[in-house]
Amino acid sequence: MSENTRQIGGFKTGRVVSNSMQKTVVVEVERLTAHPLYKRTLRRTKRFLAHDEKQECKLGDVVSIRECRPLSRRKRWRVHAILRHGTARPAELEALEKRLKIEGTGS
Repeated sequence: MSENTRQIGGFKTGRVVSNSMQKTVVVEVERLTAHPLYKRTLRRTKRFLAHDEKQECKLGDVVSIRECRPLSRRKRWRVHAILRHGTARPAELEALEKRLKIEGTGS
């Protein structure tokens, strides 16, 4: 490897599950693995704290994160790109539907 090239860290793709902190989002990355004995496909999730400098990420967004130098005790990833804008969380949708049903029957 030449002196001018630098090895780029890893990339991961996941969903934003929290953006309540300043310039930080929690990204949940899901992967499928096979059980060592039974070979059944298992869904494993891991949560990463990622730096979001412009605070553009919203709940439910699918983002690409890349590895970087440590920014804080638990934050070692940066938001590289927003791949797809998400919708509201299921709990918010259920509350909205319930409120609409109540308003519809009340009048």
